Amino acid sequence: MLLLIAIANVSVYLWGHDTPIYTNHPVDGGVLDRVLSGLTILFVDARVYPMFAFLFGYGMVQFARSREARGVAQRTVSGMLLRRHLWLIVFGLVHAALLFAGDILGAYGLTGLAVTAALFWRSDGVLKIAVWTLLGLFALGAVMALGFSLLLAALWPGGTQEMLLGDGFGTADMLNGIAAYGWAMLVRLGVWVVGAPTTVLSLLVPACVLLGWIAGRHRWLEVETRRFRLQSVAVWGILTGVVFASPTALIYLGMLPALEAMAWVISLFGQLGGVAGGIGYAALFGVIGMRLKERPGAVTRAVAAVGKRSLSSYLMQSVVFAPLLAAWGFGLGARINTAAAFGIAVAAWLLSLVVAVILERRDARGPAEVLLRRLTYARLDTVPSNPGRVSEEVPGR
Repeated sequence: MLLLIAIANVSVYLWGHDTPIYTNHPVDGGVLDRVLSGLTILFVDARVYPMFAFLFGYGMVQFARSREARGVAQRTVSGMLLRRHLWLIVFGLVHAALLFAGDILGAYGLTGLAVTAALFWRSDGVLKIAVWTLLGLFALGAVMALGFSLLLAALWPGGTQEMLLGDGFGTADMLNGIAAYGWAMLVRLGVWVVGAPTTVLSLLVPACVLLGWIAGRHRWLEVETRRFRLQSVAVWGILTGVVFASPTALIYLGMLPALEAMAWVISLFGQLGGVAGGIGYAALFGVIGMRLKERPGAVTRAVAAVGKRSLSSYLMQSVVFAPLLAAWGFGLGARINTAAAFGIAVAAWLLSLVVAVILERRDARGPAEVLLRRLTYARLDTVPSNPGRVSEEVPGR
């Protein structure tokens, strides 16, 4: 899952390229670059953040369950969650200021604050109503945006075409194309301050967190008898994500030029389908995990070690990407294309794998997990003597 998010995020560092406004993938590369980008739009983009939001919600339930099992009062658990979410916002702020404006930790923290106090201890029925309401509102907004786009196209034929071709100063240029680190930091902070609340208000991340709560209450990814259901969700979820993302991928590859002016709104439906796709991936990896848990090999144990340190591994990606690719660092983002960037993403994930294995052999947590745990428990009267390692990470296991 962290490999997928590395692949999804690295394209944001490709500044100085011709990139359409509806995607982060440049269109000025070779055939291999375009094919890889098209496949990423089809199978990865708009999946990873819903997937991690779902797992973040699932992990919150594991966190609460493990503390309650040790006799921690519900009120104290709520206080722990509150502190955890507040510190996640701080983590996200620092992450954005130093390295990456596309940070998602702040949005997770804000989502946790927004929904936990109101809904965390509510019944499944209440949560289901909330999920359908959030998804329905997003779908309604997407349909209204599509209607507006069709009206605009009828009244102003071709009027938005030049903007969508991406010849101007794009997202990657704004986030990573500024050579002065101080100015780049100010821009990143500005983007994060607007982007984190906007991600929450887009409704999809809160909906996925609530779905994670429901799944976590029923131990959906953990109980062996759920395997068939996991397989069904994996197949249909991933398939749904692909179907919803197909128009954007075809537009990007130049196969639907007539729809390019509406690509920005079509991508909204891709994001909606990404909810199904992200949960489908979580189910797929859940099935794989169940099959391998009785006979884990070296690779399985290494990947599991990364999962236990997912927050540190996620932050490590930015430590690799930003200095190497941004204009204030070595500036390679302007000199490479998608294929090379994906190679760097795989290398960054492999580096996190090596570091996680070393820490696992030393029976040590990741540094970010250690810090978040200490801040979560700080000044609380009830601290478990032997708190488990389940779901201390972000976004969950």
